[in-house]
Amino acid sequence: MHQNTTADSPATARGAVAIIANRRGELLLHLRDDLPGIAWPDHWSVLGGGCDPGEKPCETIVRELDEEAGLSVDGLTELFEIRDEHGSGQLITFFAASWDGDETTLPLAEGVKLQFFAPEHLATLTIPPFIRDGIHRHLAARPA
Repeated sequence: MHQNTTADSPATARGAVAIIANRRGELLLHLRDDLPGIAWPDHWSVLGGGCDPGEKPCETIVRELDEEAGLSVDGLTELFEIRDEHGSGQLITFFAASWDGDETTLPLAEGVKLQFFAPEHLATLTIPPFIRDGIHRHLAARPA
């Protein structure tokens, strides 16, 4: 996940992430690297990253999906914002999208792996609190 918090203070730094679902309702998660200095190392998250100076969150998420996984998605929709209070401090814009490909064929440029998970399996994963909150909020708002 690209992070550029040097240009903005944590109070104004922004980022964007995408909750990507396949036709079976599984969510695409990204296992982050276990490296010093990155937010939420060795956690499962959704793809995304920090906004570059002057970049809008909708531009950020398209760039980040391409940079991190060579991914182009369908139906990208802006959802809501949540602040990463216990990590980067960024105000994160959440997006939703769909993609039905094979995640093992994506050219992963950051992190350890990408994997689809059924929503009922998310409770067993180590996920940053703000990402878990965003996923739950999104799933609760989806039609049954």
